Amino acid sequence: MQDYLLKQFGLTDKVAIVTGASRGLGQAMAIALGEAGATVVAVGSKAENVAATIEMLKAKNIECLALGCDQSNGDEINAVIETTISTFGKIDILVNNAGTIKRSPAKDFSDEDWNEVINVNLNGVFKFCREAGKHMLNQGSGKIINIASLLSFSGGITVPAYAASKGGVAQITKALANEWAGSNIQVNAIAPDYFETDNTYNIRQDQARLDSITARIPAGVWGKPEDLAGATVFLSGNASNYMNGHIMLVDGGWMAR
Repeated sequence: MQDYLLKQFGLTDKVAIVTGASRGLGQAMAIALGEAGATVVAVGSKAENVAATIEMLKAKNIECLALGCDQSNGDEINAVIETTISTFGKIDILVNNAGTIKRSPAKDFSDEDWNEVINVNLNGVFKFCREAGKHMLNQGSGKIINIASLLSFSGGITVPAYAASKGGVAQITKALANEWAGSNIQVNAIAPDYFETDNTYNIRQDQARLDSITARIPAGVWGKPEDLAGATVFLSGNASNYMNGHIMLVDGGWMAR
């Protein structure tokens, strides 16, 4: 049984890129992949921003590399892909986690904020998929995990650009799965609900809003970053080889209610 589990879920000799790995969800997923055996390329807006994650990985004797990347800059995305390949020889796993959010009523939502969110959350995700996908197609295998959202299914409140971008992430995931499944590249997404991260800090300071959201979650608690570890390792390993274009909810039962 142990050999079977290692074959299905182990990631020894795999190379994984995790964007937005400085803290929160990205940091937790990077550590989970490393603990499963992968070499981890931790990407932040600047290389020094992932220093804490790198320190945690090295403390666990996990081979790793810190890289900086402006998610809205195609040249910097290309550089991450090229540096990973030149350093480790391949890319087996891409976790597209980097993102941003701007909150404002739709009537007041500025073009500047709209463009920033779409550039980072949607355009950047596609460019990372495209560039990693080129390598994976030549390699004949690969796993891409995009981080979608509960708002890939619903509209949210005062976050029109974020909701639009995460709806787009879900559709990019399906579109690429359609193209690449036959080439042994599995493209899937994880859709978290309300997690305890920097993005939700302000919401959690509003006690009435915090209580109303918590009451809506069947599990009765908000997610913690480590709650994405299992889904990430599963979608990165052989156990998910026949999963393509799936948007996996990790939501405490929110969408079932």
